[in-house]
Amino acid sequence: MNPNSPIAIAIEMKSALLIIDVQVGIARSKEICAGWPTIIGNIAKLISDARSNNVPVIFVQHDGTPGDLLEPGCEGWALCPELGVKASDTASDTVIRKSACDSFYGTNLEVTLRNLGVTRLIVTGCMTEFCVDTSVRRAVSLGFDVTLASDAHGTWNSAALDAGKIIEHHNGLLNQFSAGRATVTVTPSRAVAFA
Repeated sequence: MNPNSPIAIAIEMKSALLIIDVQVGIARSKEICAGWPTIIGNIAKLISDARSNNVPVIFVQHDGTPGDLLEPGCEGWALCPELGVKASDTASDTVIRKSACDSFYGTNLEVTLRNLGVTRLIVTGCMTEFCVDTSVRRAVSLGFDVTLASDAHGTWNSAALDAGKIIEHHNGLLNQFSAGRATVTVTPSRAVAFA
């Protein structure tokens, strides 16, 4: 081998698709962003692509407090049916329940990912400035590379900004956010590569 020739080293990164809090109470709310039909369509396409490539699909489901929109057992708590969750003893999807903005806090998400050998997360879901942002930052601090699908996360309008501006702001804020060797890359869902 010529010592002066460049050597390409391929590092295999095992991916998992993480869908955060895409629950009926949020998705059916009149406050949800105007682009929600496109966002949920992009999430559904990513799920289909992940399954086609044997990439684990992990749904995070928020447990709200009594009387909350996402109170366990209430209609709003259910994962959106259009995502086609396959969570049973014989299915490939995993559902992890949480009670904080951080999908890792008080859950077995990190253990699940480590057991699967996952090193890269593809993140989608709700709500952009809360659970998506917090979970993305925590994932990177735990050493997972993150691909945030820029058009597959959503939120509600706030008093200060409309939902579209919140999404745009977080896409810009999180792109290239890093901790150690792990980094966030923000990309449109159509450019997410599973294979």
